Amino acid sequence: MRVLITGGAGFIGSRIADRLADDGDEVVVLDNLLPTAHGSAVAPEYTRRHRFLRGDVTDAELVAELLDGVDAVCHQAAVVGHGIDPSDAPSYALNNDYGTAVLLAGMHAAKVRKLVLASSMVVYGEGRYSCAEHGIVPPAPRRQSDVDAGRFEPTCRRCGNGLSWQLVPEDAPLLPRSTYAATKLAQEHLAGAWARQTGGTVWAMRYHNVYGPRMPQNTPYAGVASLFRSALERGEAPTVLEDGQQQRDFVHVDDVARANVLALRTEGPAADLTPLNVCSGQPHSVGDLARELARACGGPEPRIVGGARPADVRHVVADPARARDLLGFTAETSFEEGIASFATAELRTSVA
Repeated sequence: MRVLITGGAGFIGSRIADRLADDGDEVVVLDNLLPTAHGSAVAPEYTRRHRFLRGDVTDAELVAELLDGVDAVCHQAAVVGHGIDPSDAPSYALNNDYGTAVLLAGMHAAKVRKLVLASSMVVYGEGRYSCAEHGIVPPAPRRQSDVDAGRFEPTCRRCGNGLSWQLVPEDAPLLPRSTYAATKLAQEHLAGAWARQTGGTVWAMRYHNVYGPRMPQNTPYAGVASLFRSALERGEAPTVLEDGQQQRDFVHVDDVARANVLALRTEGPAADLTPLNVCSGQPHSVGDLARELARACGGPEPRIVGGARPADVRHVVADPARARDLLGFTAETSFEEGIASFATAELRTSVA
C-alpha cells in the first residue's frame, strides 16, 4: 500500500510512517516543518527512511503531484493545541480547514477514495454528564466566579445539583469551545461532505490526550504531558490548574499509530465519515499525570494552583467500544509503563 501522510514529520504522523514502513508499505511524507512544532527547517533524522517533501498541504500543485499513485491518505497535518488567544485563528483556519479542503479536492481529482483523518476529543467540548434526577444532561456553563471560588465541578442546568462524568461515545453532541476545536470539527464536516460526494471512506480518529516520544516541547501548542515534562527538565514543579481532579484519557502515541494503521487497512462504510475515539479506555486525572511524571523524572511534586483557562473543560473521558468493535483496536500501553518511558523519551525542540 502506498500512503501519503500529511504532517508525517510530526509527533503522531512520524510514528504512523515508521509503523507502515516496518510493515513493508511505501510512505510519502509531506510536512511544512511549522516552527511551533519543529525547531528547525531541517527534516528530522527519522524521516530519512521515507520519501520526504517539505511543503504545505495548502499547495494544490504539490498535493496533486504527491497523490499520484497513492492508495490512501493519512491526514495528520494541523496546527494543534490550546494556542495563545484568538489571534491564532487565521493560522488555525488556514492550516487546518483550508489545507484540508485543498487536500480533498486533490484526492477527488486523483480518484483517491480512502482517508484517515486526525480529529480530536476537543470536538465534544465538555464531556458527558449525568444528573441523579434528570439523567444525561448538558452541564450548566462554568462561571468565572465559581472558578475563582474553587468550585470546578459542573452542575445540572435544570436543578443545579452536581453531575457525575460518564464515558463519551462518538454520537455525543459536538460543541467545540476553542478555535482549535472549531477547526477540527470543520475538518470532519469537510471530509464527510467529500465522502458523500465521491463515494469515499473517512475514518475520523478523535484522539484523546496523546503523549510519547517526539512530542514538541516548550510551546503553548504542546499537550499537557509535554508541558509538565518541560517544567521538570527546568527543575520546576509542574503547574496544575483547578484542583488537579480533571479526568482525561491519556493514550500513548504508539497505540495511536497502531490505530491509524488499522484504519488504513480496514474498509469503512462507503460514502460516509465514521468517527472513532482513539483512547486508552483508562481514565486518570491531570493531577495523576503530573505526580506520576514527577516521580518518574525524580522531580518536585506538582503545584496545584486553581484557576482555569477560558476554554478549558472539566472532564472528558472516552468510550473505547466503537474502535474496538470496528477496528479491533485496544490500547496496549499502560499508564504507568507509558509515563515511565515518557520521562526519558526524546522530545522535539520547537519555537513558541
